[in-house]
Amino acid sequence: MRYGLQLYTVRDLAKKDLKATLKKVKEMGFEYVQWSGMPDTPAEEIKSVLNEAGLKAVSAHISVEDFEKDFDSQLSFWKTVGVSDVAPGGMMSDCRSDPEAWLRGCARLDNLGARLRLQGLRLSYHNHDWELKSFPGQTASKLEVLLQSTCPDNLYAEFDLAWLYIGGANPADWLKKYQKRCPVIHMKDAVIQRGITGRRYFFVPLGKGELNWEEIIPACKTANVEWCIYEQDSFQGDIFEEINISLEFLKKWLS
Repeated sequence: MRYGLQLYTVRDLAKKDLKATLKKVKEMGFEYVQWSGMPDTPAEEIKSVLNEAGLKAVSAHISVEDFEKDFDSQLSFWKTVGVSDVAPGGMMSDCRSDPEAWLRGCARLDNLGARLRLQGLRLSYHNHDWELKSFPGQTASKLEVLLQSTCPDNLYAEFDLAWLYIGGANPADWLKKYQKRCPVIHMKDAVIQRGITGRRYFFVPLGKGELNWEEIIPACKTANVEWCIYEQDSFQGDIFEEINISLEFLKKWLS
């Protein structure tokens, strides 16, 4: 398994100075990244700034709607960037209201994944915690319905491990259940504070939260995960100190 940085982690810095941010990412020790949350940039320029920094984008978050409007243009864009994997950040907004709408979204994702597969790209779905809930009257979660309603060769699962945990699931169980269907995952750690009035969660560096990595890492290997993409949505301390803690974790556990 190889690792990289989800650039959404440094999105605020990149908005101020994209080139300097990418240079810093490389200096910290990353070689691979996922393109997401970055300033709106032409494909050729993305490729250029990554090359200048000595980085390679192996995956990206994309808009399903943009592909549906102009498939060829979007395909050319991401092939120019050079990624092998693409994923939306969640279900399309017009497919969330009820079970029927959800199934329409599943069909759209399956269709797009089939078209991308023929062009050498893999489509995955990135989850949050809310997909672990079910529609009224259903027992299967929204995420289970999605994965059961689509062809494994057309739609993969970009499991976000922290969001699975926050949603009440055991990430290792999901990795084991969907072996060979999660080539790219988001490595993320979290702490949940539980109280009388409810619960709050915080994102923390890898190894500093509540996720059971001694169980998760072997499950990743069993599931044939190819890319462990570290992501941290927010920080409690210095951003670069916390990223470095996570980087050392990745080096230790994935070596």
